[in-house]
Amino acid sequence: MTLIQAIILAIIEGFTEFLPVSSTGHMIIASSAMGIANNDFVKLFTVAIQLGAILSVVVLYFKRFFQSVNFYFKLFVAFVPAIIFGLLFSDRIDALLESAITVGITLFIGGIILLFVDKWFNKATITEEKDISYLTALKIGLFQCIAMIPGTSRSASTIVGGMSQGLSRTAAAEFSFFLAVPTMFAATAKKLYDFYKAGHVFTGEEIKLLAIGNVVAFVVALLAIRTFITFLERKGFVLFGWYRIVVGAVIIGLYMTGHNLEVI
Repeated sequence: MTLIQAIILAIIEGFTEFLPVSSTGHMIIASSAMGIANNDFVKLFTVAIQLGAILSVVVLYFKRFFQSVNFYFKLFVAFVPAIIFGLLFSDRIDALLESAITVGITLFIGGIILLFVDKWFNKATITEEKDISYLTALKIGLFQCIAMIPGTSRSASTIVGGMSQGLSRTAAAEFSFFLAVPTMFAATAKKLYDFYKAGHVFTGEEIKLLAIGNVVAFVVALLAIRTFITFLERKGFVLFGWYRIVVGAVIIGLYMTGHNLEVI
């Protein structure tokens, strides 16, 4: 992987991590298009740079992370399902991460759902994190597990899950951001451990690419989060739904016409 390819993937990660369009799905397609999807370091890189993106949440919402102990308990409760499902289905998840057609299908289906989310859940009763119960946090955590299927989008799953439990769009989006911190930190730690356990040793160039990738993802995510919240409050999810449908349809179309999406 070259420096330019690393920067491209990092920009995609930073821009899409907190949007309901699937950052993992977009990076799978981008790395396939660049012909580097099957490289073990690239697979690690696409997970590890998520750490840079989620650190932007800590910076932007710094005070919220130190407001109460209950805040951490709720995040832990919401995080538990991901731990359980991740350990039980890790091998299957890794296999799905190599499938571009899976991304296409889930992008398309998720897009259709986003077209109607604003109408389905338009009577919010919870507008602040402090009003989220532990049971509600657990249910949102279960929704997050759906995002283990590439292309589903962790952000979309948790935001829709939150709205289905009475959270406003903004409250659901912010809780999704907060939940990303322990979730993606754990995913990165596991990926690094697996990489090390498999006998891989980082080269100086790979360390440089990881450092640059995380910095780029961090800066881009800072801009993306603020823009997303403002857009979401004004416009809702319909545009994201149509975007997913178009991208998903293109991927499915390429697959059905005989294109090998794994090595584009």
